[in-house]
Amino acid sequence: MNTKCMLAAFVAMGCATLVQATGLTPSSTLTLITPGNPACSYSLTGREGRLTAAQPLPVTIERQEQSVADGVTTITLRITAQQTIYYNYSEQLLPEGVSHDACDFYMPGFWYHRNLRSPKEAPSFHTSDSWQVREDRLSAPLTAILDMERSRYYSLERTNTGTDDCVLQNLSGDVILPGHTSVGSVGFENVDGRAALVCSFPYVEAPKRYIRKLTLIDSIRTFQKLAAGQTDVVVWTLRQGEAADFSTLVQQVWENSFEAYAPQPLADAPYADDDEAKDALSPFFIDSYVDRHELKYLSGMTLRCDDCLPHGDYQIGFVGRVLLNAVNGLEYGEARGRKDIVDVVNRVIESHLTHGFGPEGYFLESGNLEQGFFDPVLSIRRQSEGIFAMLYYLRNEQRQGRSHPEWEARIRRVCDNLVALQQPDGSFPRKFTADGKTVDASGGSTPSVTAPLVMAYRYFKKDNRKYLDCARRSAAYLEREIIDKADYFSSTLDANCEDKEAALAAATATYYMTLVTTKAERQHYVELCRKATYFCLSWYYLWDVPFAQGQMLGDLDFHSRGWGNVSVENNHIDVFVFEFAGILRAMARECNEPRFATMADVIRSSMLQLMPAPGRMCGIGKAGFYPEVVQHTHWDYGRNGKGFYNDIFAPGWTVASLWQLLSPNRVAEFFEK
Repeated sequence: MNTKCMLAAFVAMGCATLVQATGLTPSSTLTLITPGNPACSYSLTGREGRLTAAQPLPVTIERQEQSVADGVTTITLRITAQQTIYYNYSEQLLPEGVSHDACDFYMPGFWYHRNLRSPKEAPSFHTSDSWQVREDRLSAPLTAILDMERSRYYSLERTNTGTDDCVLQNLSGDVILPGHTSVGSVGFENVDGRAALVCSFPYVEAPKRYIRKLTLIDSIRTFQKLAAGQTDVVVWTLRQGEAADFSTLVQQVWENSFEAYAPQPLADAPYADDDEAKDALSPFFIDSYVDRHELKYLSGMTLRCDDCLPHGDYQIGFVGRVLLNAVNGLEYGEARGRKDIVDVVNRVIESHLTHGFGPEGYFLESGNLEQGFFDPVLSIRRQSEGIFAMLYYLRNEQRQGRSHPEWEARIRRVCDNLVALQQPDGSFPRKFTADGKTVDASGGSTPSVTAPLVMAYRYFKKDNRKYLDCARRSAAYLEREIIDKADYFSSTLDANCEDKEAALAAATATYYMTLVTTKAERQHYVELCRKATYFCLSWYYLWDVPFAQGQMLGDLDFHSRGWGNVSVENNHIDVFVFEFAGILRAMARECNEPRFATMADVIRSSMLQLMPAPGRMCGIGKAGFYPEVVQHTHWDYGRNGKGFYNDIFAPGWTVASLWQLLSPNRVAEFFEK
């Protein structure tokens, strides 16, 4: 047999081996570029051993597959330059007989189903049915296809993530990287009606790049320099499994990823002591205080990172969290003997009793006090967060032997107002006016009201049953329309898309229901909470993305594991956690899932890394004003880009979130009899 025939036989045998072992057919392409010239792409043949093209190439490519478990195969690529080259390698893996139209797709922390909740200005099927993105956009660097006809999934994850990245010179087109990167890309593609997993190294983003909120630009294909004799090694793990629905896919992929990346708490985690961390946050209570209006408040939104000077914008919840911060400050000030903090936050609370409500009984929830403006459009989320904060306040005051009948009447009236807003299907409108007119009927924010209603049921002894009944109906809607459909959306108020906060709200709501129910009903809520918890965890990073020298986060030795991506629209990470770490620990016990407890420890150790404190201000103008928009991938919120913060931030909610994280017994203590 001549050499050509031998090669053909080898290629056919290699391809048949992979198809038999994995049920997927691979297709590989190498693209080379020389500076100042167009790129040239070469289809590669061969699947095991050396890959070849129709003409000689100045590079050797070795591809190896190894079956490591049932349904699990590693793919190792070794690229060795024979002379200096600038290259990009890409690969498609096509499952046999899988129709693209019959599939949902998943890239954790970025892509769920078909991203149809997101607008056409963000990555979604509205723009294209094929997407490939940088790995550092993803909480785990992987892509997955769920074949809904066969209840079978295929996932491809990058295994040997590295620590290098470089700053781009150009945003689109064929780009030679100015330094070394370890960042590749993954995605999915419609190949003549068939669904395919795709990956590249270095990264490709196509058909568009998402560079800032609701801004798509032309695609990019990057090229890495490889000098003669140098070798790059890239490893992916291909998995196959059974999944009856999207929630099962998310759970199994998360469990696999957790084992693959094995995230551990930071060895040198800052502020291991909760009280020490609260001390570091406490300057916020004094330095954010504004007293020049009838309504006193802690200014925690629309601030500049470089000076943190107070601003007129005000919100009781969402990004402002004025009331929860005031309650936290009171608890802290009394425990530490800090009369200055106690006096400030008491003035905030007292002014809200007198000036913080509209005539219909709702909180004045959002506005600009410098301009004397309050938004007439209210939200179920911010009203709920106001109730949440003040019920904690009343419960703490009750334990101190202090009663506040006027506050109780105020909170009861808000709760009654919300009960009246509930729709026949159990949902609540996302936005409405004080006279009861619906502005946004979306039910995605419904779980935000469940926990405060459960708290009201526990706190108000005489008139409480209707609050539990209302909470049950909201939980039934949550189960039917959000958890069962794996459709967590529209909780964050500055976007209308798939988002982490919706999943966290669902986990929180069902967890609170477990605290006031018994027997079979309680176990049912435990199971719902478990399912929502996996979905919420899909947004939290299991690995440390790389940064380039000169990008502040990298220079600070920042580790992304334990931080959560925000939403499809907002591709930055943040410390939105509140009670979630406590829920993880509770679910670890309830469900015998130790990975939940480990992840809670990872979150706790990692989320305090950027604490601005004297001598280590982490790019923030004042101590205690914890950063918000942490830009960890090539995306920005308007300013600065990867490795930095946006110039405007909202530390009101970050301080409140971390305070809840640092108060692990707070929920249990509230529900104690």
